[in-house]
Amino acid sequence: MPVDIVTIPCLSDNYAYLLKGPDGVVLIDAPEAAPIQQALAVRGWGLDTILITHHHHDHVGAIAALKAEFGATVIGPRAEAAKIEGLDQLVAGGDQGGSGAGAWQVLDVPGHTLGHVAFHFPGAHAVFTADSLMALGCGRIFEGTPPMMYQSLCTLAGLPPETMVYSGHEYTQANASFAATIDPDNPALQARIARITAARARNLPTVPSLLSEELATNPFLRADQPDLQATLGMAGTPAADVFAHVRALKDKF
Repeated sequence: MPVDIVTIPCLSDNYAYLLKGPDGVVLIDAPEAAPIQQALAVRGWGLDTILITHHHHDHVGAIAALKAEFGATVIGPRAEAAKIEGLDQLVAGGDQGGSGAGAWQVLDVPGHTLGHVAFHFPGAHAVFTADSLMALGCGRIFEGTPPMMYQSLCTLAGLPPETMVYSGHEYTQANASFAATIDPDNPALQARIARITAARARNLPTVPSLLSEELATNPFLRADQPDLQATLGMAGTPAADVFAHVRALKDKF
């Protein structure tokens, strides 16, 4: 059976996601209980599993309430177990779960936090990246290092290009403003910015995004591209160093 994925706006700019497939209903991250409960109620769904990407409060704050109501099994990163209450199962990169189109694989994507993971659903052509790879951006590096984050982005960039990237926040318009200063001569970026502007004017989400489009327009994924390096005056510089430079510029933007 195919999967059904529902995007749920939470808090001021977070997204949680419901995925209904062969193993029941799976929630990816738990920012806020009420909108998730409402999304479940209007569909007549229960909640079987909660997958957690990292320990920040705006991704785990609703675990207790949802677990109490639905009895869901909560699965999260082994490396952050001490920082997340309510985990029933611990996972790390290479671990797997689910079945059929709902089968998932864990990817280690540290940088934003040291134990951050992503959940890749190959059969659904979806990856849930939270605050690692984001639409036209990447998460701020709070606990890791730039080389660590760049390697995480390379891991995600290596997924099939038709993969849809479900990230954790509606930051795309701000990311687009920054990307335009880094990669001003990229026609694919300019076309994407026009679409983003139109979508946000109608209060529509810009997430998920297509990985192939991220590869063509996201400056954090283009650190190895000669044209971007030349624009930055960094021709021939190792890609990880170019990434670190771009991330530093974004932190001050």
